[in-house]
Amino acid sequence: MLTAKKSIHTKNSSVRAALAICLCTLLLSGTALHAQNKVLGELQLQGATGAEKDAGIWVDGQYLGYLKELKGSKKILLLPGEHDILARQAGYKDFRQKVTLQPAEVRLLPVTMEKDLSVTMPKVTAEVKLSVNPDRAAVFVDGTFVGHAGELGGLGRGLLVAPGKRKITISLTGYQTFETEIDLVANQKFQLKTDLAKVAVPADPSSLQP
Repeated sequence: MLTAKKSIHTKNSSVRAALAICLCTLLLSGTALHAQNKVLGELQLQGATGAEKDAGIWVDGQYLGYLKELKGSKKILLLPGEHDILARQAGYKDFRQKVTLQPAEVRLLPVTMEKDLSVTMPKVTAEVKLSVNPDRAAVFVDGTFVGHAGELGGLGRGLLVAPGKRKITISLTGYQTFETEIDLVANQKFQLKTDLAKVAVPADPSSLQP
C-alpha cells in the first residue's frame, strides 16, 4: 500500500515537472519571438506610377509579390544587414539597389522604372488570358518576367505574345511552381487556369538547414 502511494506521488511529481518545462519553453519562445521582432528592420517601397506599383519585387533573390501589395500583413521585415532589392516590370529596365538595414529601422525606398526602348511588340500576336490562384504569383514567358497573374487576366486584360511554342512559368514563394508549354497560332485566344499548390512546411525547422 505504501509502495502504491509512493508511485502515485512520483508520477504526479513527474507530471508537474513536465508542465513546468513546457511553460518555461513557451515563455522562452515568446520572449525570443518578441526579441526578434525588435531586431528586424522594415523596408517600405514607394512607386509613383502604375509601372512601379505593379512591378514584381524580389528580395535577396526571393519573389515577394508586387509593390503596391507589400504593406500591412505583407510588409517587408528583414534581418539587419545588406539586402539586394530587385523590381521588374514588362517593357521596363530592371530596378536594382542594395539596402543596408539597422535593427528596428524603417527604411523608405523609392522605386523608379525606366522604359526599355529595346523591347518591341510582335506585329502578329496571340492572347493568353490567365486565371491563377493566388493571383499575386509571378508570370514568366520563355524565362522573361511579364507581370503578376492578377494584371494578366479578367475583363479586358490578357497577355499578348508571339505565335508559336511558349513556355509559361508561374511561381510564388510558399507554392509549387507551375510550368506548361503551349503552341499558339496567330490571333488565337487561349485561357490558362490553375490553382497553385502550397508547399508543405516541415514540422522540424532544423530540417530547413542545408
